[in-house]
Amino acid sequence: MSELIAHVGDDNFEAEVLNAERPVLVDFWAEWCGPCKAIAPVLDELAAAYQGRLKIAKVNVDHHQKTPRTYGIRGIPTLMLFKGGKVEATHIGLANKTQLSQLVDRYV
Repeated sequence: MSELIAHVGDDNFEAEVLNAERPVLVDFWAEWCGPCKAIAPVLDELAAAYQGRLKIAKVNVDHHQKTPRTYGIRGIPTLMLFKGGKVEATHIGLANKTQLSQLVDRYV
């Protein structure tokens, strides 16, 4: 996994995501989730392509359950784009680079 992707949990979600200066794409995932593993290389590519303009963070739903519950996460992977502390867009399920780039480009 890229060093450009932050691992975020219940204890630092507010500081790392809600109070971030730039938009944050949050990946709610779990280690046992096949589609979550499949989307990881796409997120690595996006982290490099949008470096300095977008932050990408991952929340493991097995280890951190409060934050996913707060945002109504029912299926994974769920990707949420936060800007200014608010959810601006959500994508549930597997996505390719083009789909995620289109989602991100509206808010970056």
